[in-house]
Amino acid sequence: MDISKLGEFGLIKHLTHDIKPKNDSTIRGIGDDCAVLNYADKQILVTSDLLMEGVHFDLTYMPMKHLGYKAAMVNLSDIFAMGGTPRQLVVNIALSKRFTVEDMEDFYSGLRLAADRWGVDIVGGDTTSSLTGFAISITAIGEASDGDIVYRNGAKPTDLICVSGNLGAAYMGLQLLEREKTVYYQQLKEQKTPDANPDFSGKEYLLERQMKPEARGDIVQQLRAMNIHPTAMMDISDGLSSELIHICTQSGCGCRVYEKNIPIDYQTAVMAEELNMNVTTCALNGGDDYELLFTVPIGDKEKVESLPDVKLIGYITEEKFGRILVTRDESEFDLKAQGWNPLGG
Repeated sequence: MDISKLGEFGLIKHLTHDIKPKNDSTIRGIGDDCAVLNYADKQILVTSDLLMEGVHFDLTYMPMKHLGYKAAMVNLSDIFAMGGTPRQLVVNIALSKRFTVEDMEDFYSGLRLAADRWGVDIVGGDTTSSLTGFAISITAIGEASDGDIVYRNGAKPTDLICVSGNLGAAYMGLQLLEREKTVYYQQLKEQKTPDANPDFSGKEYLLERQMKPEARGDIVQQLRAMNIHPTAMMDISDGLSSELIHICTQSGCGCRVYEKNIPIDYQTAVMAEELNMNVTTCALNGGDDYELLFTVPIGDKEKVESLPDVKLIGYITEEKFGRILVTRDESEFDLKAQGWNPLGG
């Protein structure tokens, strides 16, 4: 169906008519000039992300449902990275005439799947036209008790550096998709019938990590249950090296990270070898993992080691000792911020 048949308000009503609030803090959701929220004695967390077609996602291979899911998760991840609980999403989209009502249904299907995963309410937003493709801007609103909020600037010497999950898989998934896209267009250029179903067998995990990332609210819940309060925390969106340097810069400290301790999935290592890429470089700089990077006091070492999907990768030092990567052969190199730069640097 052509979107113009519904118009802006008709499309919004079509996509959101059955969205009902799940949180007590949502007094009024979609349907008025503003959402009305009540947080009483909680601290309010607000974050926003802008995703642009051709910069952050490629609809050649990214299904609209997966895009909706990912767009929500990258925002929820920021709330979790502050130690908070996400409660509401405000969704703004700009779309060109090439998109149909069915496209938007798929997008909202993924968006709502992510919101339902964490009990989050979609409470409003804006919809407009675009001359340059699809644009998505989502604001996430969350809550936290004052004592639970974790900033980037609290790391101290002797703190342990921890990461959840594994790193580099999302970047390898992107490299795989881009490779197959190149093959597809090369076949078109040579006037061959392109293979619309490339063989991704054995690489499904890499694709899932790139196209359907999971915000690690489960790790935040585990930390609370174990009474572990991180001294600093970030989510890994632009690469481990960049995020760790952010923490060190804002905390006024250095670090030592051990290559042998960086968690890497088997499929990531195999794909890196296939593409003749250094897997550690991919894990340090690839980005899009949306795992949590956090520091904890050394006294919590045994507690953290008992968590099933958390790995200790190093420790915080005084600033004068620098930010060091220790390789498998005990060589030392300065850690460089070589993660993805959205402004093309």
